[in-house]
Amino acid sequence: MKLTPLDLKKQQFKKTMRGFDPVEVETFLGMVASELEELLKSNRELKDKVLELETQLRDYRAIEKTLQQTLTHAQESSAKSLENSRREAQLMISEAELKGNRIVDKARTDLILMKEEIAILKAKKVAMVGRLRTLLSSELQLLQALEVGEESQPASDDEHPKQSTKAQMEIDEIVKNLDK
Repeated sequence: MKLTPLDLKKQQFKKTMRGFDPVEVETFLGMVASELEELLKSNRELKDKVLELETQLRDYRAIEKTLQQTLTHAQESSAKSLENSRREAQLMISEAELKGNRIVDKARTDLILMKEEIAILKAKKVAMVGRLRTLLSSELQLLQALEVGEESQPASDDEHPKQSTKAQMEIDEIVKNLDK
C-alpha cells in the first residue's frame, strides 16, 4: 500500500497510558508528511523532466536520422554530379579530338588538292610557255624573213636593221621572263 502525505497527516494512533507523546508523534508525522510531499513533488517534476527529455531525445534522434539521410543523399548526389561532370568532360575531349582530327584530315586533303592544282597549273604554264615560245619563234622567223626580204630591196631608211635587232632583244627578254 502506498502512503501519501495526507495518509500520514490523518493517521490516528491509539492512546495508551504509557505511550508516546501525541504532540511529538503528530509533529514528527507532520514533518514526515511534508518531506514525503516534497519528495513526491520532486519525483513528479523529475518524471515530467524525464518525459520531456525523452521527447527531445526522440526529436533529436529523428533530426539526426534526417541529417544522416540528407548527408548520404548529398554525398550520393555529389558523387553522381562528379561522375556526370567527368563523363561530360571526357565526351567534350572526345568530341574535340574528333573535330581536331577532322580539321587535320580536311587540311591534308586540301593540301593534296592544292598540290595537285599547283602541279596542273605548272603543267599548263609549261605548255603555255612552250606554245608562246613556238609562236614567238615562228613570229621571229617571219620577222627575219621579212627583214631578209627588205634587205634585198634598197632600204630607204637605215633604221630598219636597228628596229629588227631591238625587236629581237625584246622577244628574247619576253622568252626569258616566261622561263622564270
